[in-house]
Amino acid sequence: MRQIVLDTETTGLEPSEHRIIEIGCVELVNRRLTGNNYHVYLNPERDVEAGAEQVHGLSNSFLADKARFADVAEELQTYLGEAELVIHNAPFDLGFMNMEFRRLQPERILLEDHHSVIDTLLVARSMHPGQRNSLDALCKRYEIDNSQRDLHGALLDAELLAEVYLLMTGGQTDMQLETSGGHGVSQGENVAELLQRLGKRPKVILPTDAELNAHQSRLATIDKDSEGRCLWLQEKV
Repeated sequence: MRQIVLDTETTGLEPSEHRIIEIGCVELVNRRLTGNNYHVYLNPERDVEAGAEQVHGLSNSFLADKARFADVAEELQTYLGEAELVIHNAPFDLGFMNMEFRRLQPERILLEDHHSVIDTLLVARSMHPGQRNSLDALCKRYEIDNSQRDLHGALLDAELLAEVYLLMTGGQTDMQLETSGGHGVSQGENVAELLQRLGKRPKVILPTDAELNAHQSRLATIDKDSEGRCLWLQEKV
């Protein structure tokens, strides 16, 4: 299963008037990072709005010598291939991506008609109703270090979203990279070792007395129904 976690930065908020200035993509294959990422800055052929620049820090002068979307459209399309797209607040990024492609090919089908799309904002809202579900809020909730995110950046945000998505949808992350042979760099690594490598400390949650009593009561029932064959009550050899 190939997935692309995608994020963009733009000159403003309206796709019909504004342009994409940065695209960041992170590839997942079978829920593992491959390192085959895609990142590009783009000359939008128009000015960046002051409010947008305050969000991402990308100025007109910085973007002046960058490639135009038309220059990278083919390689971007090839990179995306048939992959499922994972996007936070998907309508925003898809609206800009579709508009950019349709400026070049007016009859082009929409990305959401060609790709399966997972909107992680909708996933987060269903899992955490009534709570803040911005990328920063999700990083805090899932204890992901986003201290480098002083400004929005498409590739950094895609990398953070990839980790959020894996934790949010699977309760675990496969943050080790795939090798060419398809095996994780840290193959055989247990959960404790993985957490240590990622700089995370595992939580230890001890059962309450009530939970312990309920557990023992359940084991007693199993032992009775199995005529004394409950494995969890047998002494270890």
